[in-house]
Amino acid sequence: MPQIQVLARKWRPKIFSELTGQEHVVRALTNALEQKRLHHAYLFTGTRGIGKTTIARILAKALNCQTGITSTPCGICSACTEIDGGRFVDLIEMDAASNTQVEKMRELLENALYVPTVARYKVYIIDEVHMLSKSAFNAMLKTLEEPPEHVKFILATTDPQKIPVTVLSRCLQFNLKHIPLPLISAQLKHVLEQEQISFDVTSLQLVARSAQGSMRDALSILDQAIAFGGGKVEEAGVRDMLGATDQGYLYDLLGALVQKDGPRMMAVADAMETRSLSFDAALQDLATLLHRLALAQIVPSAIGEDTPERDRIFALAQIFEPEDIQLFYQIAIHGRGDLSQAPDEYAGFTMTLMRMLAFMPEAITKDKSGKPDSQLNHSSSSEQEVIVAKINYPPPPGLKALAAEINHPLPSSPEPRAVAVEVKQTVPSSSEVEATVKPDSAVDLFSGGWTGVINQLKLNGMPKMLAQRCEVKSMSSNEIEFCVAEKDKHLLEKRHQEKLKAALSEFLGKPVRLKFSLGIVTGMTPEELANREKQEKQSQAVVSIETDPFVRELIENFDAKLIVSSIKPIQ
Repeated sequence: MPQIQVLARKWRPKIFSELTGQEHVVRALTNALEQKRLHHAYLFTGTRGIGKTTIARILAKALNCQTGITSTPCGICSACTEIDGGRFVDLIEMDAASNTQVEKMRELLENALYVPTVARYKVYIIDEVHMLSKSAFNAMLKTLEEPPEHVKFILATTDPQKIPVTVLSRCLQFNLKHIPLPLISAQLKHVLEQEQISFDVTSLQLVARSAQGSMRDALSILDQAIAFGGGKVEEAGVRDMLGATDQGYLYDLLGALVQKDGPRMMAVADAMETRSLSFDAALQDLATLLHRLALAQIVPSAIGEDTPERDRIFALAQIFEPEDIQLFYQIAIHGRGDLSQAPDEYAGFTMTLMRMLAFMPEAITKDKSGKPDSQLNHSSSSEQEVIVAKINYPPPPGLKALAAEINHPLPSSPEPRAVAVEVKQTVPSSSEVEATVKPDSAVDLFSGGWTGVINQLKLNGMPKMLAQRCEVKSMSSNEIEFCVAEKDKHLLEKRHQEKLKAALSEFLGKPVRLKFSLGIVTGMTPEELANREKQEKQSQAVVSIETDPFVRELIENFDAKLIVSSIKPIQ
């Protein structure tokens, strides 16, 4: 019965073109071999499993192939086959970790003086060279400085900082990098297709991510996954094997965090503990997810079309503020570091979740006395500045009157309404902050009125975001048509539409049908109006500070500079 090789050995590259993720090294070596510009000592640095020894062996074949010095060794001559089989007499491999003494190095260097037995060059591959003693390095220096023409040294290390500068200066150094996750996934897919083993894409991404940039580790983990899955590689099996966190748990945690639902977050943590999932891996995956949310907000193009859960990522990115994501990312990173000092991993994980809850912004704003803004009408404080918009017609009894107006179609050319803004230093009475949508015309629902309606609806999360990004196009007796921009089409999930429909029906006191269409939003949606108002307040704050006499005096007399980014309007 033939012996089955492990994947890491079976799929070890034998020529430069088979190497993955080290194109910068391959290009330099290929050009040097083709132009016969050879160095006597090469140093390959980088973490484990990224190809240092593999490149060294391919380079040995390229130097000794019977077809001549070439960047594409034939792989069939005696020199190539013997090097691949590890029995080439003129290729000497030494592990410096187990041969640190100076005597071993002197013996090796004495043998280097003799010409090769059958090869063109005698090649010495010294792995983990940083483990050599100081005396051994000193013994090597003379040979590296004046090497015999028939000798080539290829050194490999994971810690180049420990190699003496005198040795580094005599070597041609190549820094190998971590292999990107997509390249590892693609190579794993190629291996499984050739091995005729069934798999799914998500499982390969999990294996590639756990390898942390090492192709050898990825193939070893893949071998383990094949054995664990009984000859096939599936997401559920790989997650169980790695103790990886189901992404659904992470989305549930962030969803509960948005709603400040502590009991629900603890329930998710309990479910994770029941399945014996790794809380360290959970915090790592949570930080990865928060990183993707930040990318979705700032650089949306960085989230590829093939990214798993892409729609859910963009949906969550719309809910959180950018600064909150940055804060939660830091909390997750620090929480992972604190796990080793926590009473147990469960306590450390849940404490991290509670820390996020503690720093989650309140759903409603508070004034200086700590009262919610829903109680501001009854406050006697005179310190808060409130802007009250007064319309030049009598105020309606409330927004509920809008329900009666749903039966009236939109006027073709509505008359503009004059609005006067009055600033008061005291909190107005309840009559002054009464809703300002006039009930005798449906036009107010399309302009400022629609914003007022949204604020009265019992909505939160994604349904509220959908309402804020809708533009009302038309109304009939029992139907409202909305238009949504193409960039917000991810909000048009059926469940979000149903929640908006239920809230509007309850608000209007009658069933209402909603119709949504994608297109160009020509007017100002409530969200755009809010953003415009925020920008105007910011501009006014900047102008106010810049024109302040005291600030101007500081700038003129002391050459002071105003940091505009630090200016924030008083709410």
